[in-house]
Amino acid sequence: MNRTLRVAVACAMAAGLGACAVKAPAPQVAAQAPAQWQAPLPHNGSRANLATWWREQTDTLLADLIDAAQTVSPTVSSAASRIAQSRADQVAAGAALVPNLDGTGSVSRANQQSLTPMGTTSQVALQASWEVDLFGANRAARDAAQARYESAQAGWHDARVSVAAETANQYFALRACEQLMEVARQDAASRADTARLTELSAGAGFESPANLALARASAADGNSRYLAQRASCDVNVKALVALTAMAEPELRRRLAGNANAGASASIGNAAAGDGAGAGAGASITSAATMPAFSVTELPAQTLAQRPDVFTAEREVAAASAEVGSARAQRYPRLTISGAVGIANFHSGGVNTKTDTWNIGPVSVSVPIFDAGRRRANEDAASARYDAAVVSYRATVRQAVSDVEQAMVNLDSTAQRAIDASTATQGYRANFNAVEQRYQNGMASLFELEDARRTRLAAEQNQVTLARERNAAWVALYRAAGGGWTAPATNN
Repeated sequence: MNRTLRVAVACAMAAGLGACAVKAPAPQVAAQAPAQWQAPLPHNGSRANLATWWREQTDTLLADLIDAAQTVSPTVSSAASRIAQSRADQVAAGAALVPNLDGTGSVSRANQQSLTPMGTTSQVALQASWEVDLFGANRAARDAAQARYESAQAGWHDARVSVAAETANQYFALRACEQLMEVARQDAASRADTARLTELSAGAGFESPANLALARASAADGNSRYLAQRASCDVNVKALVALTAMAEPELRRRLAGNANAGASASIGNAAAGDGAGAGAGASITSAATMPAFSVTELPAQTLAQRPDVFTAEREVAAASAEVGSARAQRYPRLTISGAVGIANFHSGGVNTKTDTWNIGPVSVSVPIFDAGRRRANEDAASARYDAAVVSYRATVRQAVSDVEQAMVNLDSTAQRAIDASTATQGYRANFNAVEQRYQNGMASLFELEDARRTRLAAEQNQVTLARERNAAWVALYRAAGGGWTAPATNN
């Protein structure tokens, strides 16, 4: 008896016939991962909880848009399909660990030209077969399938988070566009009023034709900016319609209603009186900034809950199990089969019934020569495992980078917001003063237009900065794996 066969026999006699299972390599990534690297996903991976998180953070319209976008998203649909496929693979892999049972039935008629007369034989039986998992190949395949099933579930959550972030960014971009459109509208109205006053002054001989031409050009330029901004907002609305599949009239109605409720940014109406141009007293109020969620425990616990990190870790586990499965294929295989049934022999009007059963054959398959195929399969599995480890570590590094970049942007926008507000107020006050001087004949049109440009640039910068801050919050939401709610503490 050769050594390989002795190993097979010894394993077959071990308790449970599984004590000789080949061990897969343990994942070598613990040093790169947080202490809680298999923490539950945020919102427990629940669609309802994910929507609830958005409703708690901002207005209900955005939460509804996110829910609509996730419902029609092909990315989420594909992720759900991968879950179904992985679940089927998991069931199939687990089934390999238990015996197979088949029902059979047959009828035959024969004349054997012997003492046995011609007759008809019919039988029904249950046949069982079982490949004893001596070296853990099937268990390793099951573990790999389980890891990939868990990975697919995390991928589904990641897909929903991605769609939510994309929808939120599009929504905030639209709101910022509406702010910029209102700034452009007020600026166009102010320019038109200046052109009107300049035309009256020129008619009375107090302004030159050159100044009148400049005022008209400025008014035309302001109206053009307004029309361009309005078109940009229309494009954003249509992009949101495509993303959510919500009817455009319904979306516009809800956007308008939500704006009136104060969920969107609003810009104060111009202060009228004494012939002041529209927009002389305009102010920007940004109410569309997303409230901050807790970041006191980022990034360590964030890494534990990010779907992409969880997926990468599960891929390492699956690759490790596949190494064990491939290694076990190089060892002997033990198969046991048997059957139990009933048979009936009909001949000459007489039925003879018998019970039948058998155990066997018990067969051992011993690999002898395969030109290196099994060894190559093991090497390939080991290479995939090494690649999965490298990918996992890269994913963790990227997760840290995503969180830190988002937090840097949040800190930067918070600090710049103060300066932007101060600049806007100062340039607006300067414009109002120059406009009053121009109307009283104490300032030139060139001074007025220069003050207008600086005020317009400051107002646009303030809106853009608010948009950047919203984008930074969404980026932090994405970096946190789908929001972050600090666990409740017991007092």
